Amino acid sequence: MPQLDLNRLKSHRARTFNLPPLKPLSSPSQALRFVDARGFVYFWPIKGIDLPALWTAVAGDRPVADKHDDPGHVTWGWKDGALDKKIWYYGKILRRKATMISLEAAPYFYALSENFGSPEEDYLIAYHEGRLSQSAKQIYETLLDSGALNTIDLRRLAKLANAKESEFNKGLEQLQSDFKILPVGVSEAGAWRYSHIYEITSRHFPNLPQQARPISESQARTKLAELYFASVGAAQLRDVTKLFGWLKDLAERTVNKLVEKRLLTKVSHPKHEGEWLAIPSVCK
Repeated sequence: MPQLDLNRLKSHRARTFNLPPLKPLSSPSQALRFVDARGFVYFWPIKGIDLPALWTAVAGDRPVADKHDDPGHVTWGWKDGALDKKIWYYGKILRRKATMISLEAAPYFYALSENFGSPEEDYLIAYHEGRLSQSAKQIYETLLDSGALNTIDLRRLAKLANAKESEFNKGLEQLQSDFKILPVGVSEAGAWRYSHIYEITSRHFPNLPQQARPISESQARTKLAELYFASVGAAQLRDVTKLFGWLKDLAERTVNKLVEKRLLTKVSHPKHEGEWLAIPSVCK
């Protein structure tokens, strides 16, 4: 079995994660090119997940700073400033963490969601089959009826003002992770004068359902896995299931297709046991 070349892998990730010797990203336009090149990235780096992140591409490979005046936090302004620009898709998607997705890759994600063409009905099917919580249903119906709302007004109108904050936030995350709603702006509402504005996904990106319609689930998983490995260079099957939340047999079928196309190679790792999957350029 071929072996993974750790030096080649390190060099590959330096490029795809935008680490030294590459210069840090320094403008919103560079951030957009970064997201478009990778297909999808995290906004913040997530512990236990190898994936490019905007923070890391700007601030370097270091923990997210607690201090609000850290130079790396310029990313926050870039993200907020782009929410209504439709230059990328942003929401709590992968593992329900803040994810930035290129407009080219977004239809492949949407093709794997539980949205089948009718925003007024799809959520009810998910709710009655037990896949959508009561709080998520109330949030979605409120946005459906009232249009875009900041979180303060949304929580009140959804009759969740007296519910636990965690219940409301979980509802928001569940709806975002299935591409039903997304943040589209920032409002100076609430005690902190900072509140996201949420809208129904199919209203903000009306062409997205149509773009996703001809993409089969198999095609979508293959495309997303290909983008993932192009970013990280090498990973194990469990990393794929952990990131995307796919069943093991579906993930295995997907990576095997990439192996058949010679886009991936099954390799051994010089320091870790088990089978790894790698793009050919990082193999010995």
